[in-house]
Amino acid sequence: MVGKTNDFLIVSKDILPEAILKTARAKELLVKGDVYTINDAVEKVGLSRSAYYKYKDGVFPFYEASRERILTISLILENKAGVLSHVLNFIASLKGNVLTINQGIPLQGIANVSISVETAGMADTPENLLSGLGNISGVRKIEIIGQT
Repeated sequence: MVGKTNDFLIVSKDILPEAILKTARAKELLVKGDVYTINDAVEKVGLSRSAYYKYKDGVFPFYEASRERILTISLILENKAGVLSHVLNFIASLKGNVLTINQGIPLQGIANVSISVETAGMADTPENLLSGLGNISGVRKIEIIGQT
């Protein structure tokens, strides 16, 4: 359709109806090559074909939506030597391209940092990027503040 734009939301999968979750699982099975037909995929996840076709064009994993995009992340870091360096090294290890870094003056032992990362060439998914950043010692909070 001419002039049609897609509006996307980031929603926790915990609140989604089961049919949408099963559609996402079926699509994942097809992409990974675990099954070769839609019939096999929907049968494996316990979903009707009609429900699959109803949702298939509107549901996809977060990493698929954010591939080849710029992801802007807000982090709250402990004001300790090396924490920001560990964050940047982890992003680099996944081949994320850091475009911008903005850090406020540390107050009361914490620093607010925002980092924009180009995700096109990443060796892993943005979900795993966020998860890995959360495992770094000194990272207190991570939040996605934007994506283009």
